[in-house]
Amino acid sequence: MTKVKICGLMELEHVKVAVASGADAIGFVFAKSRRQVTVEKAKVLATAVPSNVLKIGVFVNEALEEVERISREVPLDMVQLHGDEDPNYVQCLSLPTIKALSITTHEDVQQASRYEVDYFLFDAPGFEFRGGSGHSFDWSLLTKANISHDKVILAGGLTENNINEAITIVHPFMVDVSSGVETAQRKDAEKIRTFIRAVRDEER
Repeated sequence: MTKVKICGLMELEHVKVAVASGADAIGFVFAKSRRQVTVEKAKVLATAVPSNVLKIGVFVNEALEEVERISREVPLDMVQLHGDEDPNYVQCLSLPTIKALSITTHEDVQQASRYEVDYFLFDAPGFEFRGGSGHSFDWSLLTKANISHDKVILAGGLTENNINEAITIVHPFMVDVSSGVETAQRKDAEKIRTFIRAVRDEER
């Protein structure tokens, strides 16, 4: 069954909706972004996340010590790296790790071979910030990659309208959505419910 991560959550209401609707993971953005939350805010949001739902922190080129500190304080279950972190950086982290890669060409996908991580998140390139552009990329590029589906997290421009096609093509372990469940740049409770329902319906 394809897992679902709702990323960029900033309000307790939406965390509760995501959990109640069956999300498998919640993403808190600590990097510079319009969805950025403080550690204090994330700690409050995390209180609404049960132990069976992963709490994932998103970072961009953050100091290792700071990532570890935030991970302890929230606390987080996993970290997601969206910057230029090299393989040595990843090896120093104490938590399970997702390395995000921006995909335009097959060569971008091949960058995954440089890293020993738990999961890879394949996303469209960002604009003002890393990731979260709301645009998709050519999913067929992942079908040619020698990467276990069990390690693939698909992101970038996913919505209730294209998620079934995306899952059919890529067969990812998890799908990650942020802007696709927003209205006027704010999370939308009904869109969160509808997106998760669409993923579950795909697998019946």
